[in-house]
Amino acid sequence: MAGGVICTNIVSHTPRMGVEENAPEFVHGLIEGQKEMGRFLREMKPDLFVIHSTHWVSTFLWFATAQAVHEGLCVADEAPDMIPGVPYRYQGDPEFAGQLIANLKGSDIPASLNESEHYRWDYGTYVPLHYLDPDAEIPVVGLPVCMMSQLDENMDVGRRVHDTAVATGKRVIFLASNALSHRLVRGPDQWPSPERMEMDKHFIELATSGQVRPLIDYLPEFAEDAVAEMGGRVMASFMGTLDAMDRTLGDRTAAGAKFSGRQFGAYGQSSGSGNANLAIWTET
Repeated sequence: MAGGVICTNIVSHTPRMGVEENAPEFVHGLIEGQKEMGRFLREMKPDLFVIHSTHWVSTFLWFATAQAVHEGLCVADEAPDMIPGVPYRYQGDPEFAGQLIANLKGSDIPASLNESEHYRWDYGTYVPLHYLDPDAEIPVVGLPVCMMSQLDENMDVGRRVHDTAVATGKRVIFLASNALSHRLVRGPDQWPSPERMEMDKHFIELATSGQVRPLIDYLPEFAEDAVAEMGGRVMASFMGTLDAMDRTLGDRTAAGAKFSGRQFGAYGQSSGSGNANLAIWTET
């Protein structure tokens, strides 16, 4: 089948989800939803997960993980009491990573490969993947949040992920590891403010109804008013994949092709943030 991003997703990663047997009850719905989402995504038979995490932070450059094997212990540096060192082992895809970095450079986006044999995953990468793909069946390429980038550059990176998937003939599932509203407070079980919960609800409604253009148009307002995680940068790459998928869909809409969306599990809180597992894909 033709390559491209076949499904793009927002996935939760609060560190309280990291070790299931220690997870508080208020994140159980997120965990169960992520497990269900994983079964759904694996049934699509993807060749690769590309995950953009808000907790791998780069100042100036974009990177793509180019290790043939991702292996190590994940420690949540901001919450080592919750994720003190859990093992993981997943395959990588150096070929895809190399082509993606070449495409970013070709678009005048500063980028380089992460080939360090000592690199270890952040918890924003580990937490969703160990629920989505517990048997590590699907290779992974990871991306950081680049602090010098603006929303439009992140959207362009999402487009380049799709273009690279098309060029390499790979069926890619994109994972934006990201909360929704993200105005944090002390108190693990605290909800977002009512106003931000309403914004989260609207975001979820647009996503689950497959309203791609209104969702993309909503990003600047949501990023600012809902205090989106990392300024909405990872959400913007998610939107970029949607934009590229919409472009590729093109005239197929006349033949009945459309976007579909779904929420997996509950909407949940963590220290004032709002969280949900959301998928958008195309179907005919």
